[in-house]
Amino acid sequence: MKLSVMQENLARGLQVVSRAVSTRSTLPVLNNVLLRTEDAGLKLTATNLEIGMTYWVPGKIDTAGSMTVPARLLTDIVAGLPANERVDLEMQAQETLHIQAGHFETHVKGIDAEEFPAIPTAGERPTTRVPQNVLRQALGEVVFAAATDEARPILTGVLAKFEGDKLTLAAADNYRIAVKTITVLDPVEETSVVVPARSLHELSRILSDTDEPVDIVLSPTRNQIIFHLEGIDLVSRLIDGQFPNYQQVLPKGFTTKATVDRDQLLAAVRVASLIASSSANIVKLHVGKDADLGVTVSAAADVGDNKSDVEAKVEGDGTTIAFNARYLLDVLANVSADQFSIELNGPLSPGVFRPVDDGQYVHVVMPVKTTS
Repeated sequence: MKLSVMQENLARGLQVVSRAVSTRSTLPVLNNVLLRTEDAGLKLTATNLEIGMTYWVPGKIDTAGSMTVPARLLTDIVAGLPANERVDLEMQAQETLHIQAGHFETHVKGIDAEEFPAIPTAGERPTTRVPQNVLRQALGEVVFAAATDEARPILTGVLAKFEGDKLTLAAADNYRIAVKTITVLDPVEETSVVVPARSLHELSRILSDTDEPVDIVLSPTRNQIIFHLEGIDLVSRLIDGQFPNYQQVLPKGFTTKATVDRDQLLAAVRVASLIASSSANIVKLHVGKDADLGVTVSAAADVGDNKSDVEAKVEGDGTTIAFNARYLLDVLANVSADQFSIELNGPLSPGVFRPVDDGQYVHVVMPVKTTS
């Protein structure tokens, strides 16, 4: 293998794929990045066996070939090379990569490419396509709600339900549910898969704020999903199991509804959470009846107390409900909207948060029982 690439292109590619490098594997080759000449350039691949990432770097190939080298070491070396410099890469004897750029010359020991696990690429016809900016926003509004506790593996994933020209994404842990529906470019027969939230988090990092589409390919065996955008593939395993029927938890109506300015409510909850964090992290929302004061956000602990009034348009009965401050901060910080509606059914029923200008998103937060 012998080829030349530009430093900035190689550095960018290594930065992208290194997110998929294993950090805990007992297989040394999973700490490496696979270098393979392909399609008039260099194909970089890394995997931790749950997620795999491939990045194509344009270049000039003199001799085809492949090898693997330690990903972190190579990434740091290339990042330290002069920008806008040509980088010459050559595989030498005993799986050694020779790197030369200007006055810099480095040798790095590697591992045979044959030991690297096979990673599929998006060569098949896409199942459907979604504008990158649409999918990126949807992931940002849903993925954070997935569980991080491995006790229930299915909840560490995000349900992706394809149905006609709609894709519904849903994430849940034991305390909240986030659901977002978006439109896809190509209709799909009804099917559902559960994608690890970690994989979708990495996908959101490489999606751009553009309406250029990302291809979505479901493997025929339904055990993997591939996302393809220009020059990059991300492949993820899917999680086996039945995702909970979140529809059963979504309240069908409300007795109290408050429409508030998101920024005002977010600021009030942030201040209250400073007090709440020293105790059980509980903040209370008191909603006045009809034309009363609106919403009062409060917290109390041994270190002190806090109370903030937020203007609101209120419909129905007044009520007081307690939430974990972190869950309120998560939805208010991650979902962009000028106003939120908060739908309640008393202090012991889930609270429903909806962006006023987005009828395709709903977020449910379970209340906290308090003694007062």
